[in-house]
Amino acid sequence: MQQKLRTVSLVSAGVVAGVLVSLGVSAVAQRQQQPPEALPLTELRQFTEVFGAIKNFYVEPVGDDKLFQGAISGMVSNLDPHSSYLDADAFKELRVGTQGEFGGLGIEVGTEDGFVKVISPIEDTPAQKAGVKAGDLIVKIDDKPTKGMSLSDAVGMMRGKPKTEIKLTLLRKNEDKPIVVTIVRDVIRVQSVKAKMLEGGYGYVRVTQFQEHTGEYLAKALNKLQAEKPMKGIVLDLRNDPGGLLNAAVGVAAAFLPQNSLVVSTDGRTEDSQRKLVASPDDYLRGKEKDYLRDLTAVAKTLPMVVVVNGGSASASEIVAGALQDHGRAKVLGTQTFGKGSVQTILPLNNNTAIKLTTARYYTPSGRSIQAKGIVPDYLVTETPNGDVIERVREADLSRHLSNDKGEKETPSEKKPDADVPANAKPVVFGSEDDFQLQQAVNYLKGKPVQQNRKLAEQQAKQAK
Repeated sequence: MQQKLRTVSLVSAGVVAGVLVSLGVSAVAQRQQQPPEALPLTELRQFTEVFGAIKNFYVEPVGDDKLFQGAISGMVSNLDPHSSYLDADAFKELRVGTQGEFGGLGIEVGTEDGFVKVISPIEDTPAQKAGVKAGDLIVKIDDKPTKGMSLSDAVGMMRGKPKTEIKLTLLRKNEDKPIVVTIVRDVIRVQSVKAKMLEGGYGYVRVTQFQEHTGEYLAKALNKLQAEKPMKGIVLDLRNDPGGLLNAAVGVAAAFLPQNSLVVSTDGRTEDSQRKLVASPDDYLRGKEKDYLRDLTAVAKTLPMVVVVNGGSASASEIVAGALQDHGRAKVLGTQTFGKGSVQTILPLNNNTAIKLTTARYYTPSGRSIQAKGIVPDYLVTETPNGDVIERVREADLSRHLSNDKGEKETPSEKKPDADVPANAKPVVFGSEDDFQLQQAVNYLKGKPVQQNRKLAEQQAKQAK
């Protein structure tokens, strides 16, 4: 099995903003009224000794700001894969990114074997149009080798103003020579909801990311489909959706559930992190904006429904899939999801920086913990009849990941059945005529047999015992 990805990042304007981030529970450090603990004097003394040694003996002078920011960054990032320190630029880009518009290339990247690896190009972005593919190793950025380069430094090099060029040298599996692509940086506008009417009168809605207006766009898309032709059923596609805003996930789930149905609960050490979020405007609206679900077509809550997921469905995607599955509102079809069952809170600091801190775990309405486990589909259907084309990393593969506190067996990624999938198999275009998982979802809605991957189902059944 290829070495697991160690870290994950999103190149927006080149900013390091975790692609699996769930921005949700609102909390500020000043609210906490817990009595302060005694300072660990021994550890603080050790810190000052290291600080002084660097100041006095390092080969070049180092500024205090750089040392303190590095110490803060290391302290936070060492907790788990999703906690991090955000400098002023990263904090600004993260806030802009949740609104669905940011600058950059449009690729999700991680590190493997000392190189920067492409996890996935974001749909309809410069990177995808330039031919960058999932699994590519970025060995050079412009003319600088990336071997041994930190992910943050690589991301920093890929930052730049829109309309400026950057050259990436890629190594691709089954290609003998490096591939050089020139990409023009641009403002990335992620279209978080895409919809169309499938043959036979079945509505297809794909959510690519949970952003500030995703629930509103979903409602408009469903109303438009129903006005175009009365729908017989709905396919909600959450494949490769890395998550996003918690309230957006609640809004999407609320579009299909009865009012006040429990969508997700969170539990952490503080009162702010212990919440139950339901299908109610109080929990999915931010501020005093109009309830975008008020005029939603009534059939959204009654039509037969399938949710399609895969190993790239994470965080907010898992909240929605888990809620609809637990309430019996929809069948979940696809492969086991990523398994990110933790909530990150953005805690602003007093100098336009912030820390993104894991403050709670979240649970499905029935009390299941998704952390390091994921959502298990009702119908296990891979990308092709014989298996998945792309091997995806899961939460349980990440170092320092939180454990599953409910005793659910953690599920790392499994090697796909390579012998059954042709080496030259191309990645699936979601929503296309060749989309095997979508075909099986429609088969379910039509009452036809669903072609599951029996081999993989048998393997998972053995692991569960």
